[in-house]
Order: sequence, then structure tokens, then C-alpha cells
Amino acid sequence: MDLKRYTHADAQDVRSLLLDIHDEAYTDDPNPFHSRERFSYYVDLWSSREDWQCVSGWEEDDPVGYAYGSMFKPGGWWKGHRRPSDLRGSVFALSELMVVPKWRRTGRAQQLHDALLDKVTADMVSLQVEAEHPRVQALYERWGYSKVGESKPHDDSPLYAVMVRKLWKGNPLGV
Repeated sequence: MDLKRYTHADAQDVRSLLLDIHDEAYTDDPNPFHSRERFSYYVDLWSSREDWQCVSGWEEDDPVGYAYGSMFKPGGWWKGHRRPSDLRGSVFALSELMVVPKWRRTGRAQQLHDALLDKVTADMVSLQVEAEHPRVQALYERWGYSKVGESKPHDDSPLYAVMVRKLWKGNPLGV
């Protein structure tokens, strides 16, 4: 898989790609929370951050998926969940990891995840996964994440499992 990296400066150039992959990933989902319009708000919100990073994967000029996120400000955390008091240090928020359906269960998601985190210098990474997807949560647990709570950031949003994984300086993936 070929990888491409993007920063805040590339946000407008890559926006359509992110939205198109989202549409393909959620094509059969009637939930308005997963609509393109709603998701575009989050793409714009996250990519407007100066430290936003994104990695996309490609196979023969076709998109496989992407991962993106940015640092939480000191003390910052996910809306709808209180940051655990024992969590100390800098935190990278992995906001999205999305793979086109035909590339799921091929190891591409972990490749995208690892490529994004390869450049992260935070003490830990945190993400949210929909609680109604226990297999996805279990996948993240196999990657070293632990659930620290649940979040429902909006009245119409799904319930999320909030997960954290420590990163090791000098070897960001801890392997």
C-alpha cells in the first residue's frame, strides 16, 4: 500500500477525498449522524487545527482509507467524557480511522494507524469507537488500547467507548 501524508496546509485539497471515503464506508447506514453533511463538519473542525495530521493509503491509484487526528490542548479531552485523573502527559487524539469496505480485514487499517502514529511525539493516543461495534473495540485492544470510559458527546450521537494507548518516546509504536 502506498501512503500519502497531509498536514493542515493540505486540508482543503484532501477534504473531498476524506468525504468520499466516508460516503463509501457508510453507504448503507441510514443514521443521519453518519451523513456526509454531518461528517463534513468534523472533517473541517479537525483539519482546521494547525497540528492536524492525516495519512491516506492507496492501491493502484484507488483509495484504501485514511487516519487523521491532532494533539489535544493541555488538559483537553473528548466532549462528553471526563479525562481520567491519572492520565498525565500529552495526548494525540486519533479522530478518524476509516477504510473502504473492500479493504477491511486486510491489515490496511493497522497500517494506516501505525503510519499516522509513526510521526506522533505525544505520551499517549486516545480514540473513540462506537460502543455498538465490540469487534472494532476488540481490534483496538489487540493494538494495545484500553477502554477508560464511555462518551455520548451529542444527543444524536452514538455511545462511544473512549480508549487510550501509551506511546513510547523513541519508539512511538511501542514495539
